[in-house]
Amino acid sequence: MKINVGGIDRILRIVAGLALIGLTLAGVIGAWGWIGVVPLLTGIFKFCPAYAIFGMNTCPMDKK
Repeated sequence: MKINVGGIDRILRIVAGLALIGLTLAGVIGAWGWIGVVPLLTGIFKFCPAYAIFGMNTCPMDKK
């Protein structure tokens, strides 16, 4: 797995994932909020399979 998720993108993914999971646990939104696990994990591991498929990269180190 090549790193393809950079700084701000990574932070936004982690925050969005935690927010969705937190809202689900609080009962504010339904079970679909568990989808927040996906952006959380892609932010933690710095790899997004969709970015790899479409050839995208937000990590400035790998753009050389």
